[in-house]
Amino acid sequence: MSDIIFEVTEENLETGLRGYPVGYCITSKADPHKGLHYREIPVTDLVDTPPEEVMYLLYSGERDTGPKFKEFQKKLKSQCQLSSAMTKHIHSLPRHGHPMKLFAAAILILGMLESTGDYEKDGINLIAKMPHLAATVINHHAGWGDTPNPDANSTYIENFVNMLNVPGKDKHVLLETMSLFNILHMDHGGGNLSAFIAKAISSGHEDMFGSISGAMNALEGPLHGKANENGLKFVREMMEAVGENGTIEEIMTQTQKLLDAKELIYGFGHAVLRVEDPRATIFYDFGKKHFPEFNLVKTALKMRQGCVDTLKKNPKISNPYPNVDAISGSILSASGFAYPEYFTILFGLSRTVGLVTQIVYDRTIARGGKGTPIVRPKYIYVPASELLNMQSKKAG
Repeated sequence: MSDIIFEVTEENLETGLRGYPVGYCITSKADPHKGLHYREIPVTDLVDTPPEEVMYLLYSGERDTGPKFKEFQKKLKSQCQLSSAMTKHIHSLPRHGHPMKLFAAAILILGMLESTGDYEKDGINLIAKMPHLAATVINHHAGWGDTPNPDANSTYIENFVNMLNVPGKDKHVLLETMSLFNILHMDHGGGNLSAFIAKAISSGHEDMFGSISGAMNALEGPLHGKANENGLKFVREMMEAVGENGTIEEIMTQTQKLLDAKELIYGFGHAVLRVEDPRATIFYDFGKKHFPEFNLVKTALKMRQGCVDTLKKNPKISNPYPNVDAISGSILSASGFAYPEYFTILFGLSRTVGLVTQIVYDRTIARGGKGTPIVRPKYIYVPASELLNMQSKKAG
């Protein structure tokens, strides 16, 4: 492996560390032109794989259904149920905040009750309990009543869907969508905000629960995990602007109006990818197959062309293509889960397996088992007046 050397200049500062190599990620990679890979396998090759097998692939690096996988499953099933004390604590959380805040708080409380300080043991415990914890938080926040206990004979995502008290749900349809959503959101390299934050927190030797709780706070932001909620809102607003039967040309006109007004075009563009996000492609195909007449899906499919054709005309836009958030919310809504305030919890439930695996590597395997050192980047002191003057000259 060749050394990578950077000469740091003033232009490199205050850029969010974008593109700076700071470590290794063993779980996944996002290639700008080939998209997301779990270990060495394109995510497009995993969409028909049971979610627990994909989880095991990410966690162990092995694509296997033999004894080791069975033992992994056994651990998940044996630890899947929250204690009555934990459920009581979740029911005591205020319901008027954003549900992601309740989700992060619940993870922190679970750590107070069950942390052993062993990153691997705590990581498996957290992954196992995530469906029950997420369903309990959602049911409590939505006012949907008490959450059933998980069934040891059901699969990971089956349990989650069964425990959600969604009014009038079609379990079969929702299970298929939730399984796909889960697979596509399990991991996305080591440099996305929630992964970086989780690893940074754990670098100070915070336990697994505190590290993942912090990651969920990072995930809540509208520029990260909450983008799926805003993506659905954007599709709805586009549908209201052009009508349910609006044409691609009308979508192009509306997109240009938004650009002229310096409004954000949610669900398009990506920090790493320079092609259509393969996860979005998978969801578009899923929508065309299962929900071709659902109004939001129809609009999102037309936006796939209309928004892109408009964005391509702007030379300042490096990636005009849709990411997964352009369509995922419309698919969830078509499946009967039209509750965007909970979309980021679904994201967090899925992403936990990748976050846990990366933390276990950083704390117990990296640097010959010593673990990565505490994160401590350098910030350069400059008097505020001088800095503002420098920035003013740049802007001018």
